[in-house]
Amino acid sequence: MNKITTVCYGKEDEWNSRKEAEAFFLEAMMGSDGSERDRYTNIYIKLQMGMDFCTDDEY
Repeated sequence: MNKITTVCYGKEDEWNSRKEAEAFFLEAMMGSDGSERDRYTNIYIKLQMGMDFCTDDEY
């Protein structure tokens, strides 16, 4: 199983499972708004697409 790496606000995190990362970013997305929500949404969508390295910048 591949490790999942996310970069949000310049902070890099490694996840042992995609499910764990998706759950974290979904919760963060729902608890925020504006540009913060956009950052979390960008990562969440990339995780949903199956990417192993996800950043908070747009495609």
